[in-house]
Amino acid sequence: MATVHLRIGDLVWGKLGRYPPWPGKIVSPPKDLKKPRGKKCHFVKFFGTEDHAWIKVEQLKPYHAHKEEMIKINKGKRFQQAVDAVEDFLKKAKGKEQNSDGKGDLKGKKTPNKPLKILEEDDEDLSALKDPSEKPVKDDPHFHHFLLSQSEKPASSMEPISKRLKIVEEDTGSTSIQAADSTAINGSITPTDKRIGFLGLGLMGSGIVSNLLKMGHVVTVWNRTAEKCDLFIQEGARLGRTPAEVASMCDITFSCVSDPKAARDLVLGPSGVLQGIRPGKCYIEMSTVDPETITELSQVITSRGGRFLEAPVAGSQQLSNDGMLVILAAGDRTVYEDCSSCFQAMGKSSFFLGEAGNAARMMLILNMVQGSFMATIAEGLTLAQATGQSQQTFLDILCQGQMASTFVDQKCQNILQGNFKPDYYLKHIQKDLRLAISMGDMANHPTPMAAAANEVYKRAKALDQSDNDISAVYRAYIH
Repeated sequence: MATVHLRIGDLVWGKLGRYPPWPGKIVSPPKDLKKPRGKKCHFVKFFGTEDHAWIKVEQLKPYHAHKEEMIKINKGKRFQQAVDAVEDFLKKAKGKEQNSDGKGDLKGKKTPNKPLKILEEDDEDLSALKDPSEKPVKDDPHFHHFLLSQSEKPASSMEPISKRLKIVEEDTGSTSIQAADSTAINGSITPTDKRIGFLGLGLMGSGIVSNLLKMGHVVTVWNRTAEKCDLFIQEGARLGRTPAEVASMCDITFSCVSDPKAARDLVLGPSGVLQGIRPGKCYIEMSTVDPETITELSQVITSRGGRFLEAPVAGSQQLSNDGMLVILAAGDRTVYEDCSSCFQAMGKSSFFLGEAGNAARMMLILNMVQGSFMATIAEGLTLAQATGQSQQTFLDILCQGQMASTFVDQKCQNILQGNFKPDYYLKHIQKDLRLAISMGDMANHPTPMAAAANEVYKRAKALDQSDNDISAVYRAYIH
């Protein structure tokens, strides 16, 4: 970014390390907070969060002059919330000017300072701190590492501020906005004191576990491919040697695997969950499976005195990473309530749907619609090409109409770029279509659209697209 001449009170875009530019306001730093040596920088408060940071002048841009540019290149709910916060601030400021009676500010009244927080970081781990006067303990779920170097830590006179000001900085001299750009924004979550187990670290499970850890939960992990556990062990998770061991060690155990067979094997197989279930232990099945599998698992878990909840999730790998999943829960209502902090950490909303099996039914219907819709979009793109129409123009028109959505835009752009990196596996959406069709058969309800889409996905699987994204169904039409 080019160097700009700015002053206190100016609205800006601040570029923080590898993170996208974020809207903020230049403010006066606390008197006892020293400016980084050898750096021309401003102290910035970021909108949408309570983060503050020193930002080098070359990493700043005026807000208004670059607003349209930034909105085009940055997406996401939290980013939009930050921009909305700026606009609200501007409206209020304008309202104050219009309501001014020319008498100037009232004297003798002081606005109390809003509490600020200091956050320090090791690598990329950001979150809330306890009182910084206490020595951090690694086993404490609230423990996080200070980012300020030892030489730059505030003196004792800074202690009252250190509980309130949240500052993050990288070795490069720029700062990290991870707390403004991830689930750490939900820092108000109070993690349950129950021990959490998690089985299955695939596309969805990995993001879920990462967010549970970020929010301070104590998590024990297991995965069929043990190497996938290493990253989470480094982030503070504990390692379970078998599903049975995880279930016996933890109060609440989650599972998120690929299909009904994998879900059954995890519970009923050798060293399976069932061997670790004791009275009062909770088991939560997050896999997208059929209602019959849920009924079977619920029965065997409760037969051992355990408590059962199903909680499949609607979303993708990216939404899982962002902590923006939608959780569909059914079964034991008390387990649902016990998992409140977990669901807050991993999702933007959750629904309790009653008796076990209802969440599986709803999830299959949702994925049936999504899979059929994706196949129809791919069909439209290829028909446009076959009739001499521009695929990009087709997409541009589509995204200006009633069907416009982030899903349509992202999937179509990926297709046009030939990018089929999985965000949700094609083989899994075909499995969900198959299960939804079977569910329709049992209910004597026709599902001809899903059946047609299922055949297209089966063809895509025959073309070795199983481990690609669901958008790779496009290739079934061009081969």
